Amino acid sequence: MESLEQSLRSVLQPLTHNLPAPITNAATQLLGDSCYRSLVHDINISDSVCMKLAISKALGVGIIGASSIVKIPQLLKLINSRSAEGVSFLSYLLETAAYLIGLAYNVRNEFPFSTYGEVALIAIQNVAISVLVLQYSGKGPAAAVFVAGLAGAGYALLNESITSMETLKYFQAGAGALGVASKLPQIVTIFQQGGTGQLSAFAVFNYLIGSLTRIFTTLQEVDDKLILYGFIAGFILNAVLAAQMAYYWNGPATKETKSKGNKAARREKVAIDATGSGKSSSSNTPKKNTPSTRRRG
Repeated sequence: MESLEQSLRSVLQPLTHNLPAPITNAATQLLGDSCYRSLVHDINISDSVCMKLAISKALGVGIIGASSIVKIPQLLKLINSRSAEGVSFLSYLLETAAYLIGLAYNVRNEFPFSTYGEVALIAIQNVAISVLVLQYSGKGPAAAVFVAGLAGAGYALLNESITSMETLKYFQAGAGALGVASKLPQIVTIFQQGGTGQLSAFAVFNYLIGSLTRIFTTLQEVDDKLILYGFIAGFILNAVLAAQMAYYWNGPATKETKSKGNKAARREKVAIDATGSGKSSSSNTPKKNTPSTRRRG
């Protein structure tokens, strides 16, 4: 290990000792002064504590980056199909409520943004998806009530004069339960409809990877069991959703879609049969004798 470090130092230190100030400041803020000096300035890769922290930070930043687009495929599927089939509004409502509480809890505890940043980005996308689900389900006016309710709840949770820190801790404990409960309606919807409908596979599998990664980053950077247990429970249910997505991969149509397809096929067959029988009867009808215009005589 020492020989490897010496080789790396000879190559990398001329670069790491002359990094631009903005990069140095950002890395120092992310890793802390001691770990930045150990890993970047001194190239000490045998520092296991700082290496774990660096991996955790890198994973956290990666999750935040991925979360900015994780629900875009779901949004596009809804917009293109103009159908909310297979997507549970209740699931998104519960998940968004849990994220809103978690966001307020992390912000007020001043935890590192790299440990929760994706919560804000996913919550915004969830709101957009929920509005579309209501719109395509014929409940457009309810969308305005939903958005207004979330705005009011967010203000109350972030305002210490309205919600005390002690009360917020209880809400965070409940948010873990909400996060678990938010997956259940979606799991039940898929089971009842016999397919995943407009549910995005990209979002489901990214959630699975993200929740597993968050268990690691929480263990490394946040000493809070409430948050840790929430991520563990979320990972388990995300694994169930991913299993359903894999099971129905080759049969994406729901029972409702199949039923509509079968009815349409039956109607088409009846129309074809009716057309065919009409042609047949007209061909079998004997022609009437018409008076001849030929002159006799």
